[in-house]
Amino acid sequence: MAKVAKYGTSVVVAHAIVVGLHGFTHEVLPVSLSLFQSCFIGVVICFAPILAAILLWTQCARVGAVVLLGSMLGALAFGLYNHFILISLDHVSQVPSTGWGFLFQITAVLLAVMEGLGVGVGIWGLSNKLQKTTSL
Repeated sequence: MAKVAKYGTSVVVAHAIVVGLHGFTHEVLPVSLSLFQSCFIGVVICFAPILAAILLWTQCARVGAVVLLGSMLGALAFGLYNHFILISLDHVSQVPSTGWGFLFQITAVLLAVMEGLGVGVGIWGLSNKLQKTTSL
């Protein structure tokens, strides 16, 4: 499970950096968020992956993999919907492709990539743990 913890932590750290950059562009452009969106981002997109990374290094690694999978899957669905499906100020096509708008668009794509990787690592962590349990 040590490899899962290393990869999971790497994805969470990279994700946090991209979330920070993307959040900054929300403020600069400005692209406002609803109270629900802000709460979802705070809990599911920011806090839960960090908790997952911590848990991956403990005896609760399976719980960490579940939290990583759930948070990244939720973040991926939220981001895909808000950045690429729902036409609103948060949609990548509604932001100019210059200056901060370009960074907004790039970080929206990078978030989807990071979250997809997080989902993969979460699944890997669960299957890795299951393989060790069933081989005993």
